[in-house]
Amino acid sequence: RRLEGIVTSDKMSKTRVVLVERMQAHPKYGQRFKVSTKCVAHDETNMSKVGDRVTIEAMRPLSKTKRWRIISKLS
Repeated sequence: RRLEGIVTSDKMSKTRVVLVERMQAHPKYGQRFKVSTKCVAHDETNMSKVGDRVTIEAMRPLSKTKRWRIISKLS
């Protein structure tokens, strides 16, 4: 599974917090609204900084919260 998001924190070593936004429809009324999720992602080379758009991929758990890996930097 791959998702796109924006890096919101790079304070940890080899770890980034990525904000992933998606649109969801209300079950009864059909109105669409934004839903955001914060994913903690592994960044082996510390290549991404705050504000970068990245692609993340699901992987095996590395720690209590880390279940994602940064694949590439989009911008």
